[in-house]
Amino acid sequence: MRYILYITMFLIPFSMNGQMVAKAKKGPFLLKNGSIHTITNGVIAGDILIEGDRIKQIGQDLAASEETTIIDCEGKRIYPGMIDGGTKLGLGEISSISLTQDADEMGDFTPHMEALTAINPNSVNIPVTRTNGVTTVLAKPSGGLFPGRAALIDLFGYTPESMYSGFKGQILNFPSTGRKHRWDKRSEDEIKKDAEKAMKKLNGFWKKCETYTKMDSAANATGKQIDDYNPQLSTMTDVVNGEEKLLIRVNKKEDILAAISFVNAHQINAVFVGVIDGWRVADSLVKYDIPVITGPILALPSRSSDRYDAPYANAGKMMKAGVLVAIQTNETENVRNLPFNAAFAANYGMGIDEAMAAITINAATIFGVENEIGSIEEGKRANLYIADGDPFEMKTRISELFIGGYQIPIENRHTLLHDEFMDRFPGK
Repeated sequence: MRYILYITMFLIPFSMNGQMVAKAKKGPFLLKNGSIHTITNGVIAGDILIEGDRIKQIGQDLAASEETTIIDCEGKRIYPGMIDGGTKLGLGEISSISLTQDADEMGDFTPHMEALTAINPNSVNIPVTRTNGVTTVLAKPSGGLFPGRAALIDLFGYTPESMYSGFKGQILNFPSTGRKHRWDKRSEDEIKKDAEKAMKKLNGFWKKCETYTKMDSAANATGKQIDDYNPQLSTMTDVVNGEEKLLIRVNKKEDILAAISFVNAHQINAVFVGVIDGWRVADSLVKYDIPVITGPILALPSRSSDRYDAPYANAGKMMKAGVLVAIQTNETENVRNLPFNAAFAANYGMGIDEAMAAITINAATIFGVENEIGSIEEGKRANLYIADGDPFEMKTRISELFIGGYQIPIENRHTLLHDEFMDRFPGK
């Protein structure tokens, strides 16, 4: 009990001081005379009218009603909000305190676990992230073979449901034939046996999923419900039918090829995640039309024999081969570094425009929400930001941020601490 009280006393002031003080504002808004980086239709000089949660109009010299807030964007750039393809944002707070971690359930098979229900809308990491231009992230569970269903969320809202951004997908941690980390002391024989054991468990569970799906389909055809309801297997029916995407975390070359065989054998609607060795098998990924969410880009080589820049160049090599590529940070606290992950990919072969697409429209396309977010177009949700330069440059500052049409204060625990110590009172 004393331990719980200590944790509570520690968290309450931290949360109160870490969050924004100013409230978000509702429009309409007129962004005037900006350089609009649409992503899908080039760069346009002009205005953007935001009404409700939508981009109402894009054009020149747009008229504004009396209640419209006008924002001068002369000399500034307007970009769509960035999308991180894989994080634990909102699922963890303080890494050293297990009570604040909610991304990992016990057991190998927990596909019925929903990341969305565990999201903490008041996480101090959310304002830190969005003030760097990241408006949307995939929050994903971890641990086990099937740890649960990931959810795409916008980084503004009072409840997890209000943050939901239109995509959910099951996670599969594909059995690995490599070492888990540099301190993994297993022998090669032990690694092989563990991988074979995990693959046997995966195939056994998938067979159960397929059988249950057939039983469920037969029951529904007669207007009945299946007698032996199983929450684990019931959650997997849409994945088995190909109606829901399966996000397969896989990295090593041999494992990627094995995962491709698994996907083809079961006709799975798959997205590969991580894919450290993607550049080694890019032709196979293209051949079987498998999109990829890779990263983090800011990482060390997975092999001592690899070049130092192998993680930086991986995304660009896959993209040039024809793979649809998005980028993830795979972070909890440092999701704000998404633009800098993309910047390294851009500098090491991907190119600036392609890297920007990887954290906007490509990610939206992979998640099936490209008609809602990922670019600046009329009718899309108003997730965008205004910057004084290239967002891949660390010196660039974001002056205005919009999520779902709301103007979000550029404020977080870092800015509040900066302001406090720049204007100290009583100055001692």
